[in-house]
This record gives sequence, structure tokens and C-alpha cells, in this order.
Amino acid sequence: MSQTTIQLSDDGKLIVPSSVTVPFITGDGIGAEIMPVMQQVIDAAVKASYKGERQILWKEVEAGQHAYDTLGTYLPDDTLKAFANYHIGIKGPLTTPVGGGIRSLNVAMRQGLDLYVCLRPVRWFKGIESPVKHPERVNMVVFRENTEDIYAGIEWKACSREARQFYEFIHDEMGVEKVRFPETSAFGVKPVSIEGSKRLVKAACQYAVDHGTNHVTLVHKGNIMKFTEGGFKNWGYEVNEEFFKDKVRMDDCICDAFLQNALIKPEAYDVIATMNLNGDYVSDMLAAQVGGIGISPGANINYEAGRAVFEATHGTAPDIAGKNQANPCSLILSGVMMLEHLGWTEAAQLVTTSLETLFGEGYATADLARFMTNGKPLGTKEFGDALSQHC
Repeated sequence: MSQTTIQLSDDGKLIVPSSVTVPFITGDGIGAEIMPVMQQVIDAAVKASYKGERQILWKEVEAGQHAYDTLGTYLPDDTLKAFANYHIGIKGPLTTPVGGGIRSLNVAMRQGLDLYVCLRPVRWFKGIESPVKHPERVNMVVFRENTEDIYAGIEWKACSREARQFYEFIHDEMGVEKVRFPETSAFGVKPVSIEGSKRLVKAACQYAVDHGTNHVTLVHKGNIMKFTEGGFKNWGYEVNEEFFKDKVRMDDCICDAFLQNALIKPEAYDVIATMNLNGDYVSDMLAAQVGGIGISPGANINYEAGRAVFEATHGTAPDIAGKNQANPCSLILSGVMMLEHLGWTEAAQLVTTSLETLFGEGYATADLARFMTNGKPLGTKEFGDALSQHC
């Protein structure tokens, strides 16, 4: 690989060159507007922080509708290879293909690269309106398992031949009698492995140690699903006992109770480790408390292989595409996560501080500004220009 490619040391640490290649997917819908803004802001922060001694070399790769229109596939193999070979990438929102085949490009990418952690930090920015009284108390990082559970995509349509075969197997071979309406039931399988659970929890614990929180909460539904969700909980405690004893304080919470507690006493939680479906509910609920997914970043990471793909956490918003109205903050903050992942913390902090300043002065895109006391709405490009100038 070239001298601009991230390498892995023998102990699994990233070796980041001063000029680093980052593959990116523009994305569909509003992606064409928010991706250039993110790149502009990140480049400005890197330049200001390192005086030209470091830089990002952006390398565009294809996925989504444009890839399908030009190459006949929504997710080209070369795109996955680029993310794997360069150990990093960032992407805009991608459309969900209509019809059969790939159910979700995001899921296909996560599974294809074995990006087993969906990392979702959630915090509040002063000036952003919130539906809760004390959004400043929300400061959590969610580790959501990214390759198992419902993301395995194992299910069969009601009344299909496969559904009938599956029922016959669990009834005749496994002795299952509790299917209320077997002739008209759809079926799904929820795989939860020891290895998949342990590597997720281990990553969450290591994050807690590295960031000084030293507290991890396992969120699960083990009171009902004893062997899958309950297994996740038990295996999580085994990881803590084996690798992080006396380093991490671990507790657990039933998912429905957590959703209530996170509204009432969010300050009680720091790092959350949870399974796929629970993590979807948890991360979006927490995002709503601090202003919505429009300012919520995300990353998909394989810590063992040293691969990470950062992403906007929202959809393609085709209704506002091309109108200079899109909020680029989710992708910008995902870019901040990328800088932190690279170890370029000065540039990351500069973007965060600049965002705090703009929000504090009431400047934001219209979706956020309309709820601010002294909101001053800016277009997508204008917001990017203002943020870059602050950097």
C-alpha cells in the first residue's frame, strides 16, 4: 500500500501517516450537499491545527443509487476493498434498494467488513432546543452490536413454503408447541453468539478505561429471552471479570427499564453495551433528548482488524435534496469521530468548539434554528462556510 495508508502495528495500534487517504461515499439524496461541507470543515480544522503538516487525501468510491445507475450494483466490491485496505472511510446517507437482493446497504457494508461495533456518542450542545428539561445531563456512548441479532436477516414470510418447513422442524424435531397460529406465522431467527457478544463488550470496556469513565452498563431483555439476551448479559460479565476486573464497574439494566431511566436520570449512565435491536431503540431515543439524529454522529468499527467507517446517522431526505436546506452536522460530527480515531484530537476539538460557538450564537440550519430562542437559520453551504471560518 502507499505511504498515505493507515497501517497496523504488531499490537494492533493504528499507524497514521501525516497525509492519510480516506475513501468516502458521497451518498444519495442530500449526500451531495452535506459531504462537501463536511470535507470543507474537516480540512479547515486540520489545516488550522497542524499548519499544513497533516492532511486528508479524499478518495471517492461508489455506493448507492449512483453506483447502481453507472455500474449496475448498489455496493461494488471495489468499495468494500477500499475501506478494508485503507482501514478507514466515511459515507453519506444511502438509499435502501427497492425489491429483492440487498435489504440495506448499510447492513451489507457492516457485515461485509465485519464492523461489529456501531458506535454512537450522544451529547448535548448548548443552544440546541430539547424536549427534556436537562439535556446537559445526557452524555453517553452506545456500543451496539452490528452483525448479529436482527441484522442477520434470517426470516421467512408468512404462509411461505420456507415458513411451513421451519415450523415443521421446530414442532416435530424440537417439540415447540407455543406457536399460536402456525399456518399464518412469519418466523425469524435471532442469532447471538458468545464470540460476537464478548468482542462487543470488550470494546465497550476498553473504551470506558481509555476515556476515564470506567463504567459500562449492559442493556438487554434477558428476563424474557434467557439464552440470547440473557446470554449476552452473562457473557458480558465474564469479559469484565476476565479482562477488566477492578478497572470497570459493570452493571446491567432491562431494556424497557433503561429507556425510562435514561429519561429520568441520564447522568447515571456512561458507556452502554447492547445488542442490535435494543441499540437501535436506545441510540435514537437518546438522540431525541439532545436535538435529534441531525446532530448525532455514528461509526462502524472493527477494533480487532483496525477498520472503521464513519457515517451520517440519518436518511437521504429526498424531499429537501438540492434545496440547500440539509443539516450537515451528523456527518460533520462523524468526521470529528474520525479525527479522534486517527489521534488528531486537536482538530477534532477545534470543530467541536466551533460548533458550540455557532450554536451558542443561534446559527444553525433551519431544522434546528427554528426552535432556538434567537435562531438564525443558514443554508447548508452557508453553515459550512461559517463553521469553517470559526476553525
